[in-house]
Amino acid sequence: MTTFITKDHGNRRLEFSKKRLYSFIETNTSITSTHYKEKIIRNIESKEELKSDYITDLLIQTALENVDEANPHWAYEAAKIYLKELYNKASQNRAYDKELKYGDFYGLLKTLAGKGIYAPNILEKYSRKEIIELASLIDPERDLLFDYIGLHTLATRYLATDHEKNTYELPQERWLVIALHLMQDEPIEKRSKLVGEAYWALSNLYMTVATPTLANAGLAHGQLSSCFIDTVEDSLMGIYNSNTDVARLSKDGGGIGVYMGKVRSRGSSIKGFKGASSGILPWVKQLNNTAVSVDQLGRRKGAIAVYLDVWHADILSFLDLKLNNGDERQRAHDIFTGVCLPDIFMEQVERRGDWFLFDPHEVKNVMGYSLEDFYDEKKGEGSFREKYEECVQSNALSKTKVPAIQIMARIMKSQLETGTPFMFYRDEVNRKNPNKHEGMVYSSNLCTEIMQNMSPTVQYEEIVDGDTIITYKKAGDFVVCNLSSINLGKAVPNNALERLIPIQVRMLDNVIDLNTIDVKQATITNKKYRAVGLGTFGWHHLLALNGIKWESQEAVTFADELYEQVAQLTIQASVDLAKEKGAYSKFSGSDWQTGEYFKQRGYLTGDHADSWKQLMNEVAEHGIRNGYLMAVAPNSSTSVIAGSTASIDPIFKPFYHEEKKDFKLPVVAPDLDHNTYDVYRRSAYIVDQRWSIQQNAARQRHIDQSISFNFYVPNHIKAQVMLDLHLQAWDSGMKTTYYVRSTASDIEDCVWCES
Repeated sequence: MTTFITKDHGNRRLEFSKKRLYSFIETNTSITSTHYKEKIIRNIESKEELKSDYITDLLIQTALENVDEANPHWAYEAAKIYLKELYNKASQNRAYDKELKYGDFYGLLKTLAGKGIYAPNILEKYSRKEIIELASLIDPERDLLFDYIGLHTLATRYLATDHEKNTYELPQERWLVIALHLMQDEPIEKRSKLVGEAYWALSNLYMTVATPTLANAGLAHGQLSSCFIDTVEDSLMGIYNSNTDVARLSKDGGGIGVYMGKVRSRGSSIKGFKGASSGILPWVKQLNNTAVSVDQLGRRKGAIAVYLDVWHADILSFLDLKLNNGDERQRAHDIFTGVCLPDIFMEQVERRGDWFLFDPHEVKNVMGYSLEDFYDEKKGEGSFREKYEECVQSNALSKTKVPAIQIMARIMKSQLETGTPFMFYRDEVNRKNPNKHEGMVYSSNLCTEIMQNMSPTVQYEEIVDGDTIITYKKAGDFVVCNLSSINLGKAVPNNALERLIPIQVRMLDNVIDLNTIDVKQATITNKKYRAVGLGTFGWHHLLALNGIKWESQEAVTFADELYEQVAQLTIQASVDLAKEKGAYSKFSGSDWQTGEYFKQRGYLTGDHADSWKQLMNEVAEHGIRNGYLMAVAPNSSTSVIAGSTASIDPIFKPFYHEEKKDFKLPVVAPDLDHNTYDVYRRSAYIVDQRWSIQQNAARQRHIDQSISFNFYVPNHIKAQVMLDLHLQAWDSGMKTTYYVRSTASDIEDCVWCES
């Protein structure tokens, strides 16, 4: 039987040639396996006719079938075949010789700008000569750094296409477009060098930019920032305005944190009518509907986390919001929950004491202050506990008494069933807030790593000339987080940190000025603090490369030393930018300016005291460009693209299959071999989580914001062991914990979770 191959939408029909297939494999891959080739041939020759795309998919899938712990290189062979397909499609759509791999970059900019895909900025800001010169930076060899899953993720989610999803942009062009976009307003005399440095950092996979920047830089639509946090005012107008703002940000790809702690509870009074308020639940359900209804440019549903204080009268019903049983009218399954915990609550949990719940509206009216506006300046003493005790003792306030451990049990029940609520340790956050002179941090964002000043936006109206209504808004601090992350598994072994971090901080800082945020108070806050979040991923990858076991003091010490180095380089980079461009507007009076930031973290004593003192003096003299600097995000998709491990998490398993719609995709730990296997073997659900807390407590000291830190536990974990984890995290000075990721499957070697 003769097999025919159809190409060009069925317009060409060729007889299948083994010789041509062998030549393709030998030219484009390093595959020498006879078994692989014979399997492909048998499959093809069993059919009378098939499309050329089928052969490409067959080559890729058969390569992926060979991936296992002993043969991770097959994932790179599959990537080479996929790359060839991308080159072919781009060359057809852009009319150049496919053997060149990459075509005319300037022509690409013109074509996609003409189609309304790219914004015109790059073509307007750079001369044709500059663009052609900078296009010479493109190095197709760096495409070989991708494994299949990384390349496929980049190509299907982030490379720019036309409106019909046809391939135009290629991987190295995405990196160069990002570099050009972020450096467009730098001084012309040094701009080309800065573009080159940014391209170097991105194309070598030493760092990644945040998902919105990766997807939208250079494009005609979308914004560049990852997450936002709003504070909801306790008024009907404030609640609905917040919902509208959340929807506008969600459509542009932002993840949203919403603090609801100022909103009155169920049974509170409205305009003096007692028992009139329905509490926060109806408003949370409204946000839930917004998350489902307003998707993020068609890529995924909106993502919203709602935070509430543990003393709020609605806290118990709030903790049940995501449970899979009970009254569905009281559930909101599509939002994420977070609970804000003061030190005194955790102390009451430890001593099995009582806890009191209040209505924030009543507290404000009766006591003359808002309880959420205070925090403890030191562990064990401070104004929050004083105000809380005043409320407990007041006979004029309504209150509900609940055993603190009962609330904690409800928290842990929800966490084991749904993964949430996230934990936000508000006193520690505000003690370590470098901008406490300007405000308060009430909650975190969708991923628990952002800690910045927050306040509600207030709206009022006035009538002008009889029939004209003018609406005014007094902008609150509407938090924006601008993220990018170091790939520890590649940057550290290549000694790239000193060169990498200055360009990375500059890229982040430029996002602030280039971004187009639909919500104006977010734009104002962004410019006010110039907050960025430089983070990391690839921690487990780096430990494996260095042969350092997760459950060891060596890993804790390494975390402490490495993140101190990252912190020092990041602060230095921001100081250098301040010398060049000026400090952020609220620098005066900050912990950066007074030196308190450095004293609090113990930098002025110890082995590196001299260099820290010198840096502290530089900050005081020249200022710092960014009011917030570091945050460790989850980096789930960007770490996949960069071929490393997510965030500071342990890997799921050294090798497993990820279920896709039509096939199983093999996932192998990066650089898995006989040298690294022993470190990777102790994977997420096996490693003692108490060691994970110690590592994160060590790195938290050096991070001015926070860390997306997950617990990995079996769902049959003893309640006391789970409670001890939370108490250890809080007591060690951690600011937040993210998901509790539990599994029902049997876990080998889980000795710690039974102890």
